[in-house]
Amino acid sequence: MTGTSIVWFRDDLRVHDNPALSAAIERGGAVVALYVLDEESAGIRPLGGAARWWLHHSLESLARGLGDLGVQLVLRRGEAQRVVHELVAQTGAEAVLWNRRYSLPERTVDTDLKSRLRAEGTDVASFAASLLHEPWTVTTGTGSHYSVFTPFWRACLSRPTPRLPLPAPLEAAAETASVPSDDLADWRLLPRAPDWSRGLAEAWEPGEPAARRQLLEFVRGGLADYDRARDEPGLEGTSRLSPRLRWGELSPFTVWHEAVAADGGGRFLTELGWREFAWHTLDRFPDLATKNLRAEFDSFPWPQPDEYALGAWRSGQTGVPLVDAGMRELWTTGHMHNRVRMVVASFLVKNLLIDWRVGEEWFWDTLVDADAASNPFNWQWVAGSGADAAPYFRVFNPMLQAEKFDPHRTYIDRWAPDSTGEPIVDLQATRRAALRAYDEIKRAR
Repeated sequence: MTGTSIVWFRDDLRVHDNPALSAAIERGGAVVALYVLDEESAGIRPLGGAARWWLHHSLESLARGLGDLGVQLVLRRGEAQRVVHELVAQTGAEAVLWNRRYSLPERTVDTDLKSRLRAEGTDVASFAASLLHEPWTVTTGTGSHYSVFTPFWRACLSRPTPRLPLPAPLEAAAETASVPSDDLADWRLLPRAPDWSRGLAEAWEPGEPAARRQLLEFVRGGLADYDRARDEPGLEGTSRLSPRLRWGELSPFTVWHEAVAADGGGRFLTELGWREFAWHTLDRFPDLATKNLRAEFDSFPWPQPDEYALGAWRSGQTGVPLVDAGMRELWTTGHMHNRVRMVVASFLVKNLLIDWRVGEEWFWDTLVDADAASNPFNWQWVAGSGADAAPYFRVFNPMLQAEKFDPHRTYIDRWAPDSTGEPIVDLQATRRAALRAYDEIKRAR
């Protein structure tokens, strides 16, 4: 298998606009595609249940797409550095290629592996494929990173237009490699005993072909009305592309240029920018999921969580119709409308006075689009402890939010028609308690 190249897939489960795959095929020789389920490397956060369901089906789709190119998808489980190094030795590969990752544990794995392979004479190349602008490329005039979104996004827009997406490779690999692979079913990514994934399967079709269809349907049908409709959960007003970007079934370059070509992109492009801001923030604060970005919040007097209230929140039994609808949509489909995400997060943190990290962990386990940057970044934004955060004293009133954004109860009647409208806590009293707690950390500065 002389001239073999290994393409190590991670959060880029696609054939189109995949620079690492394109470069490997251009090299000639055999190409082996590898996916490693790494739950052993230091600091790697195990996937949540909904994410594991999505990964299973997206890998099945990727294997079919690669098969059309004559490329085998090899599945291996274990510590990534060891697995990749073993496959290089097994295949005699001359090159290993991948698209870059930006979480610190993953970057550490990649950097160490790159050094080791190069020292042994293996070519290694990495590519930009997951962000419009890599974190070290967008800085202030003094070379520091942005902590406020508006100037950050203005700086991004002043940069050259994001590159055009690459097409799918036109030619199959010159040789067909046959390498032992794990059986995907043996990874047990799908839930069993019980199988709670029926709602996910009804709501989603993971994989690149479905992602590309979804993008085209959105830019041709929903994008023009996005600015008005995106805040109303009872409408089909959002793109629902977040899991496609999280798993890399679509590249941000593809999404950007399709939106611009359709109608200039408008507000939708700003949402792509918010995703970028989350990842750039994670690059500077790798403990974003566990530590307050604003250090003054370390002294916030979180009480011991009320287990009854927390259970009611998780199951959508709070008596607050919009909150209950959102939490039931999440459990059923692995997704929640963005406006409702802010409301349910505010209710947990500022009405139930439960630490934002508890909510972040629940979303990590139940969202199909939870990633290492956006999930904790958005929780910290709502909590008031994060970058460019909503002030802590801004407490969403879930009843008023429902009146404003779901005036005909379309969303509520779909997901929580039986919600009583009698909250398990007094919304005004708990708001006052949250503000008193906030005053404590202000006085402690």
